[in-house]
Parts: sequence; structure tokens; C-alpha cells
Amino acid sequence: MKKNQKFPSKELLEKVFIADLHIHSKYSRACSKLMELPVLAKVGKSKGIQLIGTGDFTHPMWLKELKKYLKYDPDSGLYFFNELPEGPRFILTSEISLIFSYNNKSNRRVHLLIIAPDFETVEEINLYLSKLGNLLIDGRPTLGINCEKLTLDLLKISEEILIIPAHVWTPWYSVFGAFSGFDSLEEAFGEATSYIYAIETGLSSDPEMNWRISKLDNITLISCSDAHSPPKLGREATAFFTPLTYKNVYNSIKTGNIAFTIEFYPEEGKYHYDGHRACKICLSPKETKALGYKCPKCGNPLTIGVLHRIELFADREEGYTPQNKPLSVHLIPFLEIIAEVFNVNKGSKTAEKLYNQYISLVGTEFDLLLKVDLQNLEKALPSKLVEGIKRVREGKVFAKPGYDGEYGIIKIFEIPEEESSTGLKQQSLFSLQ
Repeated sequence: MKKNQKFPSKELLEKVFIADLHIHSKYSRACSKLMELPVLAKVGKSKGIQLIGTGDFTHPMWLKELKKYLKYDPDSGLYFFNELPEGPRFILTSEISLIFSYNNKSNRRVHLLIIAPDFETVEEINLYLSKLGNLLIDGRPTLGINCEKLTLDLLKISEEILIIPAHVWTPWYSVFGAFSGFDSLEEAFGEATSYIYAIETGLSSDPEMNWRISKLDNITLISCSDAHSPPKLGREATAFFTPLTYKNVYNSIKTGNIAFTIEFYPEEGKYHYDGHRACKICLSPKETKALGYKCPKCGNPLTIGVLHRIELFADREEGYTPQNKPLSVHLIPFLEIIAEVFNVNKGSKTAEKLYNQYISLVGTEFDLLLKVDLQNLEKALPSKLVEGIKRVREGKVFAKPGYDGEYGIIKIFEIPEEESSTGLKQQSLFSLQ
């Protein structure tokens, strides 16, 4: 049960802009061909996202498109799509994958988000990275260099560059990953640790989970969608206090002065619990330990999830709430609310039509989920849909945890069906009141 959470006030919402800093382009593997600037600008505007990371600036073909379609706004130090100047601003970002050895152990795999102030800096970054790997193969290139050296070398290019460990708890490709990561930022970044101001908590964890680890108290926790297709844009995001400028984003991340984060329910993340997908086994950390970390069906090693990893690091009890930390607001994307309320597939044309119809009556998706009074929503939307939005705002949802690459299930009006063969009760009721 989530405790001591507050929904952002109207006064707070008037002082912020919403940013999604980590996405991918059509040039990244397993990404939609619709991940291109006209679509991103349009979808971002409809969702109410004021700042979007470009993603993949390391890819030469994508960088060519970025330079063609994005115009620089000298007042903000950000960019805008030339065909939608009133739309969201863009900030130059890219994710890279590092694979390297450490202390005679091979296959350390860490993903980093890089944020750069301008195209000139990006050109220098890409020239440097091109000597470490082939940037044409993937929008998220794989490079053979360690975190410490890469960070120090990039900051020689520009002190305005931000390096942020991405989805830090994911088992296979992250700084704290169970199978490929480290036990501390210091271990991973060495002399460069003081330049790591923030981490991305990822879909399978939220700030509440990270608050249990005192070593992260001085680290800014940001949330991003890591979107591979347009509908996923903004499924997680970070709200910054205005003004909407590169300098303010940089300083806010460096100092931790952010308004709130918009969160996936971490249970929906595909690595929240432990388990073995091939055998449909989903386990809590306690059950995993009791089974000796082996699948009870086939005996193979279990994939250790994010919650388990948090438990190993935590030096505070569950439910600990620090003072003066940004709010953590758990939401469900409006398209998923529509799908449940009307019993349609969230990827169907029907769901898309209803989404566009209702958004046109209200403003943007985040207006609908965060800002507009329920009384006003009742004038425009069906009553059951308004009830669904109300429950989401209150955090009254049911969740079945994801595991071993399998997304969890979040329901508003009903408890997800039981699938665990271990007798685990996988659903729980949350309250943000």
C-alpha cells in the first residue's frame, strides 16, 4: 500500500512543464517506423508533453533528419519541429550501451542516457564515439568502454553534457542490474561519480522503492518513457519547474529541484518480480530465496527482478518517505483506461478513435489525467470513464507484477486473473490517499 502520497495541486501544476527525455527513433532495433519527428511532435502535443528527447542522436541518418527538421530557439536553448513551432520543444538525447570488463569480470553491461546542449556538441560526441564502435548499426550503439572513462572524456567535450544511468535496475543492461551491473555508483563510475547527478528509475521501479536506499539520497530520480512507439510517449515523465530552457533542465537535474515524476505502476514493469517466463513462474523475493534461486518447475536459474535487487540494497523499511523530495504520481495512460472501460484492445482503431474524440473535448492527455476537475470531466465524458480516471488519480487499482520480460497487468475495476503456479497472490490494492 502506497502511503503519504499527494496528488499535485493546481498551483503546482501551473508552475511546471512535463518532459520525456528518453525515447528512441525509427533507427533503433525493435522500434516503430513511426518514431519520426512529425509524429513525435504531434503525439507529444496531444499528450501535453512540453519537452521531448530526440533519442538516438548518435545515429548518422537520424542526426541528418534532426538537423533538417529541428530549428534552434536561442531564447530557450532548445529545438522545435519546423512544421509545428507551437508544439513541444526538443532536447538532444541518445542512449548508448556499454559492454566492458571490470575487476577481471567480463560482460558488464550498462546503458547511459546522454543529453547535449546543441548540434555542435553532438558532432563532437559522435566523432569521439565513432572511434569506439559502429554508430550506423543501431540507434542505441554498443561500445567497448567503461563508464568512468566515457564520462570523463565526454565532459572534456562540454561541461554542459549530462550523463544519466538509464533504467538502473533492469537485470541485464543497467548500472545496478542483477546480472551485469554494480553494487554502487562509485564502483561503476570511479572518479567520475561526482558528475553523475541523476538516475532514471525505469519502468519496474519508482521513487518510493529508491527512497529506501540512503546512498541515493543526493541523486536526482527522473522518469522517462523509453518509448519505442508513439503511443508509449509519456508513459513515464518528469515535471520540471519553469522556465522551459536547457539551462534550467541541466540545473534542475544537477540540484534535484524537480516538481514531480509521472510513474508507471512498477508492478506493470516487465522485471518487477523474480521469475521464469518459460515456466510461467512469478515469485516474490522471499519466495525466490526459499527456492534457492531456482525455478521450481525446471530447476533453471530464475531471473532476479528489480524489487529483489532493491531489497538487497535497501537500508530502510518499505514505506519510508524522505522529506523535501519531489512527488511521485502514479498514472495509467488514457488509452489503457479507455481499453478497460469499453472492453476494447488498446491498440485497436476503436480505442484510437475514442482517445482522439475525448482528448479533443478536454485539451491534452495530461490535462485529463492531472488537471481538469472531475466535475468538468463529467460534463464531457461518460460516467464510467470519469470513474476510471478518478480511481487512477486516487491510486485505487489492482496490479499483478511483471517478471522475466513479461509485463505486469494493471486493472482499475477488476482483479487480474490468477496465473501463478506457486500460490502467490499476485494482485494488490494501492492507495495514494
